[in-house]
Amino acid sequence: MPEFDLDNFKKTWQEQDILPKYDSTEIEAMLNKSSRNYVKYILWICIAEFSVFFCLNLYYAFIGDDNNSFIRIMEKLGVKNSTSLENGFSNLFLSMKIMSLVLTAFFVLKFFQNYRRINIESNLKKLILQIISFKKTVNLFILTNIFLIILFTIVLTAFTFKILSQQNIHLNNPTLIGFLVGTVIMMAISVILIWIYYRLVYGILLKRLSKNLEDLQKIDQQQQ
Repeated sequence: MPEFDLDNFKKTWQEQDILPKYDSTEIEAMLNKSSRNYVKYILWICIAEFSVFFCLNLYYAFIGDDNNSFIRIMEKLGVKNSTSLENGFSNLFLSMKIMSLVLTAFFVLKFFQNYRRINIESNLKKLILQIISFKKTVNLFILTNIFLIILFTIVLTAFTFKILSQQNIHLNNPTLIGFLVGTVIMMAISVILIWIYYRLVYGILLKRLSKNLEDLQKIDQQQQ
């Protein structure tokens, strides 16, 4: 067997024909197409979320019972169940669900508008600006959902203390501290789960979209 010569191997490898590289126009076209696809995927996910929330609301409106869990918690605090309590909680919960649906529908519309702009945009600079605007909208959507969790928790807590005050119920310190700590923990868990979900679902697509954005900005700088 002939002795292996590393120098000859390097020389032979260097003399091989190199496949032609893509030019900037072709790379730009590929980045444009993949960026539009990522935006489309995010739009589909948001539409799916809205559909799930809408179906759940219909279920609870006609079949499910929103009151049981909350009423049981109130009864443990010494609150007496009544029709006015159930009606008050139902109206409050309905208002929160409507607010959540309206905000989600608003962002579905915003995502669709952004997708249309990005999908028909041919100018590189304007496309970059549209992608930046879309990323900001997605981040605002994530923060809005986290804000809603915090807001709903605060509203339910305030409603609970209002009922306690109306029924002249005074919680002792251990019960009060336990209730407040439990509320904060549940809110924190909900926020963390929401954050993890959006980081996994939207974060992966946003990361790839950001990489495309960086490459498009490099192409734009080279063209200047």
